[in-house]
Amino acid sequence: MSTKPVIIEKYNYNWPAIFNGLALILKDHLGSLIIDIEHVGSTSVPGLAAKPIIDLDIVIHSMTILPEIIDKLSELGYYHEGNLGVEGREAFGRIDNKVPYNQENSIKSEHHLYVCHKESEAYLRHLLFRDVLRRYPDLAKEYAELKKELATLYKDNRKAYTEGKTQFINRIMEKYKTNL
Repeated sequence: MSTKPVIIEKYNYNWPAIFNGLALILKDHLGSLIIDIEHVGSTSVPGLAAKPIIDLDIVIHSMTILPEIIDKLSELGYYHEGNLGVEGREAFGRIDNKVPYNQENSIKSEHHLYVCHKESEAYLRHLLFRDVLRRYPDLAKEYAELKKELATLYKDNRKAYTEGKTQFINRIMEKYKTNL
């Protein structure tokens, strides 16, 4: 887990464009190996306060192609971190702040990159949680307030901050799980 302080920002209307720029580089490089790339996490919910970190899920048909995906992502400057305890979701870190590399060689926004099997529970949970928050602004507002409170309490403890959100997330997932 990162040692950076937890900082929650107001919704940034540039987040979708940042996602699109990152996804375009990835799609151009990965081509037909992937099904799609989804913008997930709090930055994908219009109006939701969030840590300014874009979450991307690269969706694939089968984990059998993971070695090829790992190779292709390493060409862009990513390194494989394993599933970090979440089955069906593989995490990737960045060698430096210019990853994913492209012709511009510019600094890219901070982001988390995952490769997910199209039917993995982790991927489906990401989509469900995002879609519920998009559909129900009152829930998104409640979640934003919780995140701000937790960021104040656990500014220098990302693990405690993340654990503090678990009950809320589980409540939402339980209530809307029929959509999974």
